[in-house]
Amino acid sequence: MTAPQRVILWDIDGTLVHTAGVGASAFITAIETLFGVPAGGHGVSLAGKTDPQIAREILTVLDLHDDAGTHLPGLLAETERLVAAGRDEIRARGRVLPGVPALLEALRRSGAVQTVLTGNTAANAAVKIDALELRPWLDLEIGAFGSDDADRNVLVPVALGRVARRYGLIDPRRVWVVGDTPLDAACARSGGVRCLLVASGFAPRATLDAAGADHVVDDLTDTEAILSLLGG
Repeated sequence: MTAPQRVILWDIDGTLVHTAGVGASAFITAIETLFGVPAGGHGVSLAGKTDPQIAREILTVLDLHDDAGTHLPGLLAETERLVAAGRDEIRARGRVLPGVPALLEALRRSGAVQTVLTGNTAANAAVKIDALELRPWLDLEIGAFGSDDADRNVLVPVALGRVARRYGLIDPRRVWVVGDTPLDAACARSGGVRCLLVASGFAPRATLDAAGADHVVDDLTDTEAILSLLGG
């Protein structure tokens, strides 16, 4: 069993794709359906967080306190149902971000193993990746998801454990988290791996520059330059 030359742990929303707000709308509709209260003005930022964390924060803001943890499973299940129902909308109105297909293919040709490290639950991640036809490059079976743990900072070891079972141990210096928020950088640091941030999503470039990532880029359109950064 030969370890891969590098492992890329991709964030999804704002890094690989934009999904036309389907995920954000799913939280609002799920809350309103299950609890009968208006949720459109909840004000909770979704960027860089896991789905369970987002759900808990929205419940708290709306005074739907869930100290016993009874609300969360049903809310997440309804959110997953709504995201699945929005697959066609994602396909029609969502988009793959500039440079992504070319970079994914170039990394594949270089021998990199590519999967996701995302706050999405595994079910929601699969819908988004499949709707926008990125599955050929991403092995979701070895990824890490918000459904694995609500704390994004523990997800790197989850992914690396799955990678190791498939390919053997990998040097953390050859593992990259690629994301679009400072929380992606914090996750990479917690997991002892490297980080590339891209200013294509939910945080301005200046905020990303201050986040402590190894590299920050405006977008992923310069395939050769990004390959060089990820190979360093």
